[in-house]
Amino acid sequence: MSGVMIALISGALMSIQGVFNTEVTKATSLWVSTSFVQLTALIVCLLAWAFTDRQSFLTLMEVPNKWTLLGGVIGAFITVTVVRSMADLGPARAAMLIVIAQLIVAWVIELFGWFGVERTAFEWRKLMGMGIAIIGVIVFKW
Repeated sequence: MSGVMIALISGALMSIQGVFNTEVTKATSLWVSTSFVQLTALIVCLLAWAFTDRQSFLTLMEVPNKWTLLGGVIGAFITVTVVRSMADLGPARAAMLIVIAQLIVAWVIELFGWFGVERTAFEWRKLMGMGIAIIGVIVFKW
């Protein structure tokens, strides 16, 4: 149950952050806003690290697949694309399309076992669920 609550909080925070970042971008620029978001995230993470875990950053060298360290780079582009989509589509439409894209990509990753994720079998009900979600976006749009 805690995983469900954490996921719901994450989704809510992502929507709120997208709106905040879009507003900051209106007063600055896309890259200034994104840089500020990433910088403040770094500061919060460093403070949390200092008060909790304090494990050496050198343990990053022990990560077996070095390409997985690109999560921060991806994070910067997530911020940029969320801001642009919310500015162009509005928060609700953008969030729905973002969630649909997350579902589809996450499912494909599981189906093919990419990036070290355990492979799962194809299920028609999941494909139908994706279709229903897409129909929901279409209904919401019109």
